[in-house]
Amino acid sequence: MTTEVEILQYLHYHPLSKRVDIGGGITEEISDRTLKRIIADCVEKGYVEVIGKGPATRYKLTPQALVTMPLDLDTYFLRDIDDRKIQECFSFDLIGEILPEVTLFGERELATLNEAQSKFREHLSEMTELEYQKEMERLGIDLSWKSSQIEGNTYTLLETEYLLKERQTASGKTKEEAVMLLNHKEALDFILDNPDYLKELSLSRIENIHSLLTKELGVPRNIRRRRVGVTGTNYQPLDNEFQIREALEESCLLINNRSEVFEKALLALLLLSYIQPFADGNKRTARIVSNGILIADGYCPISFRTVDSMDYKKAMLMFYEQNNISAFKKIFIDQFLFAVNTYF
Repeated sequence: MTTEVEILQYLHYHPLSKRVDIGGGITEEISDRTLKRIIADCVEKGYVEVIGKGPATRYKLTPQALVTMPLDLDTYFLRDIDDRKIQECFSFDLIGEILPEVTLFGERELATLNEAQSKFREHLSEMTELEYQKEMERLGIDLSWKSSQIEGNTYTLLETEYLLKERQTASGKTKEEAVMLLNHKEALDFILDNPDYLKELSLSRIENIHSLLTKELGVPRNIRRRRVGVTGTNYQPLDNEFQIREALEESCLLINNRSEVFEKALLALLLLSYIQPFADGNKRTARIVSNGILIADGYCPISFRTVDSMDYKKAMLMFYEQNNISAFKKIFIDQFLFAVNTYF
């Protein structure tokens, strides 16, 4: 870890710190002159904001650094749930003030993603309609399996394929597990049959996707009216129906106003999970909506097939607790590249 990153991480957990506090909070012993130079460099890069003058000078992260700077998952989760310093409540500032000022992907990251997207379009132009349908079916099976596995479904990939193709349930599994998988297929088929459906995101369309995913699972339709907790964290989502609706509407506006498709898809994945607008099925809805955004703009959808379920959950918890996207963004990039190289 470089001294610069360590300084940024210190400021992430200790905003409005003085220079002397920063110097005492990092592991490497450096001169005050060197520390001053590194902080000045961070200010010039747009990572750090200076508050006050002279002896009263304090430093804090800019919105860009707060959201995108690297935070190590393994180190972060060495601390127990009650020992982590987190933002426990939902932040309206995140959606209304912070994220609108942030560029989610760096130039190199976008170049990598756009290169893969160009490869996808080139391969697509060489495929017949039947070949495309077969590859999309394969991706859909993988997505249904992995999305359900992340939520605790015990079907294997082969059992999922047999269920979705032959409508044959696996022995020893619950009816609810089979229904969850079949609902994924129905939701994805709906998106493929209506590719422009999520070109413009709206609350009602998100609710419709959620309804498809939770059909016959005993999950209440539409915006929840009761408090929910999130396993593994002390973060508490909103518990007021009207505030939840407001947060969703602001999120739709934020996403629709973005011109970069990859940013729109990543924001949908993160914010629908962060808001937790429904009694259950939130992350499943987020994954399908995110893919619907990609499909609406002719981009390769993502199956998440090779992501480790625990890494996915930890990266999401990092966003809940610190409003930081670095770990989840890496998952998004890796899985997009995997999808392009594997299915098309």
